[in-house]
Amino acid sequence: MARLALLSVSNKTGLIDLARRLVEEFDFEIISSGGTAQTLKDAGLPVTKVADYTGSPEILGGRVKTLHPRIHGGILARRDMPQDMTDLENNQIRPLDLVVVNLYPFEATIAKEGVTLAEAIEQIDIGGPAMLRAASKNFAHLTVLCDPAQYGEYLEELRQHGGETSLAFRQKCALKGFLHTSSYDQAIASYLSEQSASESTLPSQFMLAGQQLQSLRYGENPHQSAAWYQTGTTPSGWAAATKLQGKELSYNNLVDLEAARRIIAEFTDTPAATIIKHTNPCGTALGNTILEAYQKALNADPVSAFGGIVAFNHPIDSATATELTKTFLECVVAPGCEEDAKEILAAKSKVRVLILPDLSSGPKDTVKVLAGGFLVQASDDIVANTSKWQVVTERQPTPTELEELLFAWKVCKHVKSNAIVVSSDRTTLGVGAGQMNRVGSVKIALEQAQEKAKGAFLASDGFFPFDDSVKTAAAAGITAIVQPGGSLRDQDSIQAANELGLVMVFTGVRHFLH
Repeated sequence: MARLALLSVSNKTGLIDLARRLVEEFDFEIISSGGTAQTLKDAGLPVTKVADYTGSPEILGGRVKTLHPRIHGGILARRDMPQDMTDLENNQIRPLDLVVVNLYPFEATIAKEGVTLAEAIEQIDIGGPAMLRAASKNFAHLTVLCDPAQYGEYLEELRQHGGETSLAFRQKCALKGFLHTSSYDQAIASYLSEQSASESTLPSQFMLAGQQLQSLRYGENPHQSAAWYQTGTTPSGWAAATKLQGKELSYNNLVDLEAARRIIAEFTDTPAATIIKHTNPCGTALGNTILEAYQKALNADPVSAFGGIVAFNHPIDSATATELTKTFLECVVAPGCEEDAKEILAAKSKVRVLILPDLSSGPKDTVKVLAGGFLVQASDDIVANTSKWQVVTERQPTPTELEELLFAWKVCKHVKSNAIVVSSDRTTLGVGAGQMNRVGSVKIALEQAQEKAKGAFLASDGFFPFDDSVKTAAAAGITAIVQPGGSLRDQDSIQAANELGLVMVFTGVRHFLH
């Protein structure tokens, strides 16, 4: 008797070629359901509809098609157990040798703008996961495929093993089947959790799953293994970026690229450039063109920029590309790149150049792993609104000064705490990052700014617990300060600012980045 395969797929990539090989090369008979059966029939391939095989019509608008003993008996039968084979014979059930199933596009559906809960529910597959789980469980006796990328390997297995497959191959396919149903269920559970949770709360159960996109050479250090995973079935974020040229991305490259993306996303209209080292900006600037923005960012700290990650919020033009080739850089990312700019950058073939059209979209939540579990928080994506800021000093900022303070505040948000940013002309002059005390960060930022600190602006991601930072800033020539406020000793800082003739603005929002 010919071997029997069940094909029921939502993603029909490679389906016809697989089915044709099964029939013509390996003498399979095929049963199929719904649109898959029609696709095979239209291609001139012999196929038996599931409803004809089971003797039960599809019902409930197609919700029930493959949920039948003749299907699941054929999948789950253990061929080395006489009782199982007797049950099949008594119930006129043929054992299945191959199950090819992939699932309704639930994630693609919920990603659509304006999709309703009812529409999402109809894309929850029932029969598909049931068959996948059953076939994966019984991998000792049949093969299950859930990804078109497996088809070629499966056919090669048949050719190499006289029309059979190895146990190792079947077990590998079973694992992929369970991973597929697991991530599918996780997507559904996450979606329904989001529907029931309020905007201010996180779900009682938080699930995270991903498909390995790339094995990385190593992690932060050579002795640490690492891999890059994509969440969801539709590539988004860095998984959707196009790499124009350069070496393979490393773990540290990707971490720094995400830090660069978060900063550049703060600036939507005015051309902006940022240069990242170890997730901190060593230079960020706005300009009339991206060339001007890049030159200002580079000049802010050219020593630290060596080997850095550069991000732009506008496409790269030829003039900017020429400037980029003058400095050793690890990565460059922008929403686009002009053709002549690509040719110029090609001269530095090892530089990784990425195109990410949507630099503004990031994860809704951030996750940190710790011993025995993990922490989840909503992403710090609050948009700064100067109309909600409070001027707490006698001296009031001019509109221009307020713009400068806003720029410094946006950059400071993305510097490791304790964070201090000194800026002028919408360009960072000094960055104090990750120090154990705030006055230490102030001193580092001011020392980096040197004489340029005179008349400049200072942003702090957290409040000043004492007035020493205000006095240090004033002594260096800082003219205005933006900080969250909220210290029990705020009045000390306000008094010092008034005595020294500074502007001080409270945002009412803290931006710690640990």
